[in-house]
Amino acid sequence: MAFVPFDDRDGWIWMDGDFVPWREAKTHVLTHALHYGSSVFEGERMYSGEIFKLTPHSERLHRSAALLDFEIPYSVAEIDAACKETCARMGLDDCYVRPVAFRGPEAVSVSAIHNKTRVAIAVWDWPSYFDPETKKKGIRLEWAKWRRPDPATAPSASKAAGLYMICTMSKTAAEQRGYSDAMMLDWRGYVAEATGANVFFVQDGALHTPPIDAILDGITRQTVIELAKAKGIEVVVRHIRPEELSTFTECFLTGTAAEVTPVSEIGEYRFTPGDLSLGLMEDYGRLVRRQG
Repeated sequence: MAFVPFDDRDGWIWMDGDFVPWREAKTHVLTHALHYGSSVFEGERMYSGEIFKLTPHSERLHRSAALLDFEIPYSVAEIDAACKETCARMGLDDCYVRPVAFRGPEAVSVSAIHNKTRVAIAVWDWPSYFDPETKKKGIRLEWAKWRRPDPATAPSASKAAGLYMICTMSKTAAEQRGYSDAMMLDWRGYVAEATGANVFFVQDGALHTPPIDAILDGITRQTVIELAKAKGIEVVVRHIRPEELSTFTECFLTGTAAEVTPVSEIGEYRFTPGDLSLGLMEDYGRLVRRQG
C-alpha cells in the first residue's frame, strides 16, 4: 500500500471546537509548541465503535497540560464528545484517536504568558502496531542510549511531546539496526520502559514491572495489572536493574499502540513468550472488543 503523508489526506479534523477539512487543519510555523515543545497529547484506540477508556485518556490530557502550566479550554466531557464526533464524522469504528493540545503563535519567546491553547483531534485507520505473527513470537529490542529523565529536571509524568524526542531517536536507531524498538533505563540506571510502551517481566508465575516514578503511568499498563490481579496473578511493582533480566522467563510491552506485545529479546537477554504473556495478550484483546 502506498504511503500517504499525514498532511495530504481526505477527511475532517476537530480543531478548536469546529471541524475543518483535513488538509486545512494547519497552524503557523511560529507556533510556540514547535519551538519550545509546549504540547501534550493522547493516543487512544476505538474498537468496534467504542473508544477504550476514553475518559481516563481525556483526564490524563488535562493533567499533562497542567504539568506544563497551561489549561485546556475544554472540559473532559467536551473532549470525550469531540473524540466520538470526530470518529463518527470520519466514518470509522476501528481506528486510532489523537487529541493534542498546544500553545499557539501569539508570541515566540520562552515565556508563554500571552500564548493561547489550541486543541485538535484527528483519527485514522491504524492496524496492529506490530505484525500479529511477530507479536506471538516476540519482538526484538536493543538498549537505548538515552535515559528517561529525573522528574526534578523534566515533567516526566506528563505525556508531553517534547519528552518523546529521545524516544524518536532511540526507536529510529533501533529500527535501523533491525530491531523493533529500544528499552530505556531511567536516570538512575533502572529499567524504565520502551520508547512508547511500558514493560512487564515474568518470574516464577508473578509479574514484575517498574514503578511510575520515572515512567508514564500507561492506561494499558493499569488495565493489564487489573486483568492479572483478576486472574490471581501476583503483580510486583519495583525497581528492576538491567542485570536482573537474566532471571526473567517472559517479557511483554503494553500500550495503546502496542496493546500487549510479547518480547523475545532485549540486548543480550532472551525471553520465550509463554502462557502468561500470551494469555494476557488474548485477555486484553477480548476486553477491548467487549468494552465491558
